[in-house]
Amino acid sequence: MGSIGPVSNSVRDCNLSKELTILTSEHTPSEVLASTSTSQPTTNGTVLKSLPHASPAPCFWQSEPHPLHNHRSTEQLPEHSDIVIIGAGYAGVSTAYHLSKDPVAAGKSITILEARGACSGATGRNGGHLRPDLYGHIPTYVDRAGAEAAAEIAEFEIAHVQEIKKIVEEENIDCDFTLTRTIDTWCNEEAAKKAKIQYDRLKAKNLKHLDDVIFYTGKNVEGICGVKGSLACSSYTAGTIWPYKFIMHLVSTLVTSSRINLQTNTPATSLSPSGSGYKITTSRGHIHATQVIHANNAYVSTLLPEYASSIIPCKGICCRITCPLGTVAPLLNDSYINRTADNTLSYLIPRADGSIIVGGASSKFRPHLDQWYGNVDDSVLIDSAKDYYDNYMQTTYRGWESSSAKVDNIWTGVMGYSYDSNPHVGAVPGREGQFVVAGWNGHGMPCIWLSAKGVAKMVAQDLSFEDTGLPRMYKTTKFRLERAAKGKEEDGDILNGAGILPYVAG
Repeated sequence: MGSIGPVSNSVRDCNLSKELTILTSEHTPSEVLASTSTSQPTTNGTVLKSLPHASPAPCFWQSEPHPLHNHRSTEQLPEHSDIVIIGAGYAGVSTAYHLSKDPVAAGKSITILEARGACSGATGRNGGHLRPDLYGHIPTYVDRAGAEAAAEIAEFEIAHVQEIKKIVEEENIDCDFTLTRTIDTWCNEEAAKKAKIQYDRLKAKNLKHLDDVIFYTGKNVEGICGVKGSLACSSYTAGTIWPYKFIMHLVSTLVTSSRINLQTNTPATSLSPSGSGYKITTSRGHIHATQVIHANNAYVSTLLPEYASSIIPCKGICCRITCPLGTVAPLLNDSYINRTADNTLSYLIPRADGSIIVGGASSKFRPHLDQWYGNVDDSVLIDSAKDYYDNYMQTTYRGWESSSAKVDNIWTGVMGYSYDSNPHVGAVPGREGQFVVAGWNGHGMPCIWLSAKGVAKMVAQDLSFEDTGLPRMYKTTKFRLERAAKGKEEDGDILNGAGILPYVAG
């Protein structure tokens, strides 16, 4: 660790709040967004709202807003910025951070536009689970693009665990980062058998990333994982984190630079060519940019309508569970992905204060498309799943039966889901000087940091996608956009999930 501890970080943030222009109550997100609400049809007929909801419901992670949550570096928008980043979440802030460290970009001005408060979207409302997916979707990637391409993704995600650990230590970030084991459990017999078959299939291909995985079956499974009724389980290395604190620490570092300008509560509503760059229209006027990076995930089609069928806003649900004040919660050391007997999946992380963050339950709301698909209203819960986590710990885990654990706070978040299950990263086809880093399928924590680093290299150093080392299946292409635009929604992975889409390079 560096010399600055958590207390010093808090002091530094307070000093920043005095030194820098902080947005006050006359610039509320609800007022700004209420006047800019828009909607647009996708090419296959679904109408999707383009901008975030003005008033998201309260979320545990943001219960104590950072002093820079509603920050504006300057009272007015800059007239011009060499680079404009759309979105101040994980992708946007990470890209800005990597650009700030790239000596080639040292003289370039950077402006970050955020529709609401900084890190108020999916990153600030997720499950805090830095968990690589080492075999869940990997068999599908093997079928679509071969073992080498699939291994690229697995190893890329694994690298994030150590990279995030490294940056947390280097920057001395107070974000509750924990290096742990993550446990997958299966309580459905057929699903357990299938999982073991897929694991054995991947092991037979000698994929190196599986060296860290151990898979259990047999009579001792429940005793190993602690989940009632488990028929199979596996474990490997992962991390847990307070995402909002992580990103907001990076924000506090970035805004100390005179060449980086953050403008929150400033939704970008249109973009058009202008001279040697682009004019971006916002709720507060225009800004000219030489290069534009689209890092607004679920809302990327606001400025890039060609992505309207490729990246769809989808709601999810998450909550915090606590035990009564004055009691000690049963100890959980690992994070989890649990699959019940009826194949309802939940992700879970334990926190040092004894509370639990758990979410998922998509099988409960999946039949009700209007509640989650193409829905950007994170001010209301998903009705068909809002009660799912009542009594969850008592019914799921050994030793929690008498804990009196209950849901303390429950919320929703809006994620950007990809038609073909892969993020869209790289140069936007047919739009010179524009880049995209979006479409994370609710799985951005082990994917975004290094994706943003790759895009930063493309922007600053004029590298090709292939020279960044990013997984080949992440590359955004004209073919992928056209396949989604011309295809049926029910044939895409979001609604179908059957792995029918082939991978095509180019």
